Amino acid sequence: MIDVVDLTRSFPMAGRELTILKGVTISVRKGELLAIVGASGVGKSTFLHILGALDRPTSGKVFFNGVDLFSASDTELAIFRNRKIGFVFQFHHLLPEFTALENTMMPGLIQRAGTKEIRTAAQEMLESVGLSERLHHKPGQLSGGEQQRVALARALVQRPDLVLADEPTGNLDSQTSEEVFTLLKNLNQQMGMTLVMVTHNEALSHRADRLVKMVDGKINGDSIVEHPIESS
Repeated sequence: MIDVVDLTRSFPMAGRELTILKGVTISVRKGELLAIVGASGVGKSTFLHILGALDRPTSGKVFFNGVDLFSASDTELAIFRNRKIGFVFQFHHLLPEFTALENTMMPGLIQRAGTKEIRTAAQEMLESVGLSERLHHKPGQLSGGEQQRVALARALVQRPDLVLADEPTGNLDSQTSEEVFTLLKNLNQQMGMTLVMVTHNEALSHRADRLVKMVDGKINGDSIVEHPIESS
């Protein structure tokens, strides 16, 4: 689904170039749950932002279903992000003046989808993440875990091809982190969505399909995660 070839990203800093990504090459398969781990500052979030077309690389290529992503204009990339990518961040970025239902509807409203259709889709997605009783609550009336579930529903409401999650459980307690990750994994399996997740949580990363380690802006390990077969 995604092929990244010799990706670099540099930023000017104090009169010199600071290189964050240093020749990253990797492929991501359709329907895969890929976890990316590594110390702070190694380039994980920068890599995720480029995958989601929030940032352009300094050099290298990203192919999405065979199409060179960054041959597109900024306007075309904005349309691509809205239609093809779902984002889940550590901090929920919910709009405080709107309800859970209204927040979840936002991607469809931006795309100018029919209000009735997007409302129905948003309600169904909130119900699927266990928030059927919280549709008309505003973020300030929800717990941290509930707010992250709204953020997840918002990311999935348009059935994106790819979901990018940057520390989605990083601001939650251990029990809520487990609940949110389990929900992500179940939706990954049920909807067949491709999920790329950056996390510092080692236990959760080992429950992904595949684990990639980043060190100093490079891929330093890439392995399929072996899961024990549960006895019946």
